[in-house]
Amino acid sequence: MAPESDSARLRTLVVDDEPLARRNLTILLRRDPDIAAVEECGSGAEAITQIRRSRPDLVFLDVQMPEYDGFDVLELLGSDRPPVTVFVTAHDEHALRAFEAGALDYLVKPFTDARFQRALERAKQRLVHSREVQRRSPESLIVKSAGQVLFVNVAVIDWIDAANYYACLHVGQLTHVLRRSLADLEQELQSGPFCRIHRSTIVNVHRIHALELMDDGEYAVIMKSGGRLRLSRRFRKSLQQHLGMQDR
Repeated sequence: MAPESDSARLRTLVVDDEPLARRNLTILLRRDPDIAAVEECGSGAEAITQIRRSRPDLVFLDVQMPEYDGFDVLELLGSDRPPVTVFVTAHDEHALRAFEAGALDYLVKPFTDARFQRALERAKQRLVHSREVQRRSPESLIVKSAGQVLFVNVAVIDWIDAANYYACLHVGQLTHVLRRSLADLEQELQSGPFCRIHRSTIVNVHRIHALELMDDGEYAVIMKSGGRLRLSRRFRKSLQQHLGMQDR
């Protein structure tokens, strides 16, 4: 990825409670001509504030930190999460959860310069693709099923939820399984009427019939198709904004 201008270069953020770990990543990042700026945070709470303020393209995020760990950071950010996240940790047992949370890669300390470079190149390729996708909104998604290639009109999709490494497209009473991550689809559909309502669910706001207050004080999203989905408190404000509602 050759930088065409300052706006094409990447803004990065390194989040780790260990100063030496932050320093090592910062040095590696600053060697790359495609990196425009590198900022640092020493805690999850600080990272949430910084990400919302500076909107970095790429975040290297430590998993284990006091107060808020890396997974907490992404969940609390909701729709403000960065385009690309690479988890960094000294332990490998959280790898599956990291990918389910939408991370692009998972670096286990200590890692080699070559391993870091592979992660960075993947991140740059993903960002190039994301920027191209942002220039257009797809009219359909391609689904291969039972010897057929289906073209599912995006406008008729009610909601999409995650199922391990797959995504389930719910269209009326039908469900189509697509071998793509929810994070990828959310990124591709972000210029359309789709909004995340739960860490594992995005909905087509044009297909929402009502919001229903439940006994526990939380809301259920009632779809025109009859589907009933739980609205996470983390994403309530974002959904209200998509629906043109005032925060109540």
